[in-house]
Amino acid sequence: MTPPLPTLDRFRRIVVKVGSSLVVDAAAGTPKRAWLEALGDDIAGLHRAGADVAVVSSGAVALGQRVLKLPPGALKLDDSQAAAAVGQIALARIWAEVLGARGITAGQVLVTPGDTEERRRYLNARATMERLFGLRAVPVINENDTVATSEIRYGDNDRLAARVATMASADLLVLLSDIDGLYTAPPAQDPSATLIPVVERIDASIEAMAGGAASIYSRGGMRTKVEAAKIATAGGTHMVIADGRVFQPLARIREGGRCTWFTTASNPRAARKVWIGGTLEPRGALIIDEGAARALGQGASLLPAGVVAVTGEFARGDCLRILDPHGSELGRGLSAFDSANALLLVGRNSRDIEGLTGATGRAAMIHRDDMALRGE
Repeated sequence: MTPPLPTLDRFRRIVVKVGSSLVVDAAAGTPKRAWLEALGDDIAGLHRAGADVAVVSSGAVALGQRVLKLPPGALKLDDSQAAAAVGQIALARIWAEVLGARGITAGQVLVTPGDTEERRRYLNARATMERLFGLRAVPVINENDTVATSEIRYGDNDRLAARVATMASADLLVLLSDIDGLYTAPPAQDPSATLIPVVERIDASIEAMAGGAASIYSRGGMRTKVEAAKIATAGGTHMVIADGRVFQPLARIREGGRCTWFTTASNPRAARKVWIGGTLEPRGALIIDEGAARALGQGASLLPAGVVAVTGEFARGDCLRILDPHGSELGRGLSAFDSANALLLVGRNSRDIEGLTGATGRAAMIHRDDMALRGE
């Protein structure tokens, strides 16, 4: 029996990944403006309904390739980086215009793998996206192809989108593609292949169904989409693969159009707490007073005033143990400061943070969102 399909309206933070073949006309090397305008209507609808929306958009290299009159097809690394440098400007302008026409501010965020893998940079990128969401802007994200080499890159925007979705604590990732979902076999090779509407668990049989890339501008195919689904669902994010070639593809998903859902029993908050509490190696500890311990139990962040001692040498973003006055571990969290600055802040009021450390916009030693307490 097929499990019930999720509905688009239930999700409150959505990352939409758009491939190059959807953004750029392969023959002309120009943006598919009418299609982008229709997708803009989709995004605006989600935004009006109160959802946070981010876009992971390919297309920078393809757009820059045409402007620089580089030959079509795959490029050498230096040509690809040059094309990205030119194309990122064009791509950002297109999204700013499309979203701006609907009263939405777009913000450009360029990332490399280090921004989602290294904890300090991860916290910085996450904080930027959180602030953009809070200001009701739509982050438009792409890999920073101008500096990423083959050794330090994601290699495709499907996996990039999955990393971004988990970093942003999104509850849904939408991969808009040139196919309407996962089939039992590549449909171009096997006419009897059938669409799989829901995948509740990714096993070897699901991975075996993946095919290759279909577009000259694509760096990924169904294989990378299944890899993205593994990343997303492990982080508590549902994922859907849908045909992006139609106008207003998100509306089509909402209306029950053909697609494949990858579901997870977890959620971003729970998955993040598992990661913090059970996966990361602690680099130090914060000993807190009884008042701070009570406040944490009531859902508060850990403020400097409640910290009585700091142990260990650590960097911002490292995992720390949180200990009560008797040395019992209450939980773990990601430090907002390195150990040198943490020592300066022991017992101080949050308003002293900027004067003592130069850091602005931080009130907590460990924010509640970056904390996993025992029993959670």
